[in-house]
Amino acid sequence: MVKIEYLHPRDIREVILGDHELSIHEVMAVARYSAKVSFTETYRSRVKASRGLIEKFLEEERAIYGVTTGFGSNVTQVISKDDAEILQRNIVRSHAVSVGEPLEKEVVRAIQLMILNHLGHGFSGISLGVLELMAGLLNHDILPFVPGDGSVAYLSPEAHIALVLMGEGQAWYNGELLSGSDALEKAGLKPVVLGCKEGLSLLNGTTSVTAFAALALYNAIQAVKTADISGAISFESLKGTIKAFDPRLHSLKKHEEQGKTALHLLRILSDSEIAQHYKDYRLQDALSLRCIPQVHGAVKRVLKNALENLKNEMQSISDNPIIWPEGEDGIALMGGNFDGTYAGMDADAMCIAMANLAKITERRIDRLVNYHVSELPDFLVANPGLNNGYMIPQYTAAGLLNEIRVLSHPATIDNVPTSANQEDVVSFAYFAAKKAYHVSKKLQYILAIELMLGAQALDFYESLNPSLVTGKVRQFIREKVPTVQEDRFFHPDIEIIFHHIQEGEIVAIVENLIGEIE
Repeated sequence: MVKIEYLHPRDIREVILGDHELSIHEVMAVARYSAKVSFTETYRSRVKASRGLIEKFLEEERAIYGVTTGFGSNVTQVISKDDAEILQRNIVRSHAVSVGEPLEKEVVRAIQLMILNHLGHGFSGISLGVLELMAGLLNHDILPFVPGDGSVAYLSPEAHIALVLMGEGQAWYNGELLSGSDALEKAGLKPVVLGCKEGLSLLNGTTSVTAFAALALYNAIQAVKTADISGAISFESLKGTIKAFDPRLHSLKKHEEQGKTALHLLRILSDSEIAQHYKDYRLQDALSLRCIPQVHGAVKRVLKNALENLKNEMQSISDNPIIWPEGEDGIALMGGNFDGTYAGMDADAMCIAMANLAKITERRIDRLVNYHVSELPDFLVANPGLNNGYMIPQYTAAGLLNEIRVLSHPATIDNVPTSANQEDVVSFAYFAAKKAYHVSKKLQYILAIELMLGAQALDFYESLNPSLVTGKVRQFIREKVPTVQEDRFFHPDIEIIFHHIQEGEIVAIVENLIGEIE
């Protein structure tokens, strides 16, 4: 046994911003498991210094976008320093125009964390008090009501969050949807009056895009690791020939993820009596079995690229303007760092990668229930006809795959100019990342179905033992989902396995036996 020490996101109780690079595990800890957020003195000092500069600029009435000018194509309109607070209040109110169903709790919390991370680098001019209140929302479990539809890349979802900081908008507190002011009051917090540039900074940047992308990527990494496991179980129960995983074969394809995936499968099935017995049963298997290393490996490569870019994005400054210090003074640099194309294009690529993983998984699911090719009982039930067995879960997988395929059309290739053509190129990274998040969960459901069916298929092998690894996984599933003897309500079974995939428990079982699945 290879014991791996895990730092699961749920075990991270506090995320301290300021002295290190924010990790994807810390994002999950705050977003999904409600870890507390605090700031280092370094964080506080950076923010205070930047705030001092922006107040200096305002007092001197320098020409700065969004500070002494209007927004978007209103950049030509000069704003008096006496109207600075009104300008910031107006941008928040006017930009809070998202529509539709509210975003999920973990998404809103992830966006809030990204705002704190993004603005805490000290190049935005926001005050520490505003950021402390944002952290207060997270730490007191105040959840802003954020409609999830209608963003082209940023601005609107963030504006709904910023409303609550002002004591406006709506938020959930203790399970009750309240006005922003009531939610703050019940939690013992007070609203803030936004000063110069603060409304703009809260709305600007790639915060919602990066939040969605981080959640999607975390789910996708869990999914592709799980797919190696579920794929190995299907391969074993369908009498696949392990000769397809020969290291000599994969050494000739110069993609390390492919070779490592083949090794993972060999390690998972190393002591399988079933795999050894049937290694010469066929000359070669269907593509959904023998091409697992190639397809899974390609998916892993895309996710690795996305992870590298996501880390860079989380450490980037994506505001506009940027407050750049120069000695005792500084300058406001106006540009386009708020653009979300990096994260958006990665999110589109992640969708395509996950769609490929979903399609090969669905084909394995079909082979498990298709008695024409499985050599197993019809639909994996001992008494077919009277019982439908696992006939319909394959329909569910097919339906989910269809949805994934549609969502895998890239969003970032589109363009609709906004703001009277001042913003004539729009990234649409928001929807790219949002759909990647939805695809990641649909994929996990497909994998849950494969694991459910794979465990049932192994139940029909009475004289040959599965490998230690697949046997442990089957045992884990069987502790929650009993063998199907006759038709029952299958929906809870799928949900249970989905939950354990999302929590990483299936992967943890296997990695503690064979080492890390890379």
